[in-house]
Amino acid sequence: MGTEQNSTKKVLGSSAKMAAATFASRILGLVREQVMAATFGASGITDAFAIAYRVPNMLRDLFAEGAFSSAFVPIFTEAKLTDPLAARRLLWSLFILLGGITLLLSVGIFVFAEPLVHFFTDTKFTEDLERLEITINLVRIMSPFLVFISLAALFMGALNSLKIFFVPSLAPAFFNMVMIASIIILPEVLEGRGIHPVYCLGFGVLVGGFIQMIIQLPMIFKQAYGPLGPVSLFNEYTSRIINRVGIGTIGIAGTQINVLINTILATGTMVGAVSWLTYGFRLFQFPVGILSVSIAGSNLVHFSDAWKSNDEEKAKGYLATSYFLSFLVISPAFALLYAMAEPTVFLVFQRGAFDAHDTYMTTEALRYYLYGLPFYGLYKIFAPTFFTLDRPKIPVFISLGSIIFNIVFCVSLVPLYGFKILALGTSVSMFLNSTAQSVFLRKYLDLKGSFFFNIRIGKTILGGALCYLVAAFLVSRLPLMEGNFVQNVFYFCVTGLSGALTYLISMGVMGELTPLKRLLKRG
Repeated sequence: MGTEQNSTKKVLGSSAKMAAATFASRILGLVREQVMAATFGASGITDAFAIAYRVPNMLRDLFAEGAFSSAFVPIFTEAKLTDPLAARRLLWSLFILLGGITLLLSVGIFVFAEPLVHFFTDTKFTEDLERLEITINLVRIMSPFLVFISLAALFMGALNSLKIFFVPSLAPAFFNMVMIASIIILPEVLEGRGIHPVYCLGFGVLVGGFIQMIIQLPMIFKQAYGPLGPVSLFNEYTSRIINRVGIGTIGIAGTQINVLINTILATGTMVGAVSWLTYGFRLFQFPVGILSVSIAGSNLVHFSDAWKSNDEEKAKGYLATSYFLSFLVISPAFALLYAMAEPTVFLVFQRGAFDAHDTYMTTEALRYYLYGLPFYGLYKIFAPTFFTLDRPKIPVFISLGSIIFNIVFCVSLVPLYGFKILALGTSVSMFLNSTAQSVFLRKYLDLKGSFFFNIRIGKTILGGALCYLVAAFLVSRLPLMEGNFVQNVFYFCVTGLSGALTYLISMGVMGELTPLKRLLKRG
């Protein structure tokens, strides 16, 4: 029991630190999207930015939040436990390697921007020559973003391994602040010079990515992990990371094929479809970014630490805690966001160039994305765990299978049901992915069925259902979208707080608020 309490305290404590910092970042991210929607709406121009941003962002999945991070953290943790100086040299060896590789890729993106845009879009999109030119120019402006965001992820992984969670999780907030400032300040300046104002988004991404990287350096130096020579670019540790990333690249490549096909299908449906999916996915990412990513990041560090120390039971305790916490926080998030989907889109986006039609379409996309929310949270926890277990091929091939399903699903149904199927396909494939991963984890960690299905998980689902019923009832009775801004915010808060309070009371009655009580006592 003491081991369980200790693992709960550690995972919850570090998750809370990451969540607090990520909350600030996500709030600023929503403000960024609000300002962008009010300025540019959901139009061909915002579609152009979304497509241009997707080009470097696809590679970001590999070199930042994807295969690289999952491979780096366990091996850096192992090096740190064995020889801190070796871990320090490893960090800067990877800085040079990662920086060099992403720089070459950024140059390639810049040079081949035009064929990349044609490759990413349907012929309907390229018929508008002005929009096509803007998309190509935005790709070129944002191409160095890949270097900055990849090195930022490297620093974040190192700091998390050193049990520092708040500062690296706060770094994206600076990216969002730069983006907001660029959208507010630059359009008028650009128009005065005869330049299309949408280019402010590209400049904001470029500068914001640099700031997100550089803001973490002081903490790296404070932890005595600054540059240390001699640096060996190819050693035992870097070779193992490169091999694992190579395996992960297979899965990432499959993912990007999926993204590519979804993008082509979206641009071939109607003008604004890419933007509606993007705005819907931003709202979907809000609970994912704050809750799921924070728990998953904490789990990876603590699980890796215990596993590399040969304490298997302790490692499984961290995984069990993370699994339960994921359901504990995602259940009410799903319930509230699904019940309040339209008022949320209305309140966040509907102003300026973003009209009622855009609100309706974005709401449709959001609700289809939400079906995958619980499984996305589990995927974030499970996938990196396999890298710690030295079985990186498992999540890769599972991902490939779910991606193939998603492609067939979307290609078959988009012509019949429109762009919304792209969001639903993402949700269904995430369900298949996390389910398959749980089967393999049960095998390799010798987990019982009660690990995945137990009374505590059932309580979170029941509490979420009660939360949804209360929120949905209030949405149907209160004028959440009929008054002025202050009135709408008031009714929105009443609805959300009522649903959240229902969840807390129900979980308290069922005796499942102990982790939160421990956190409050600790604070």
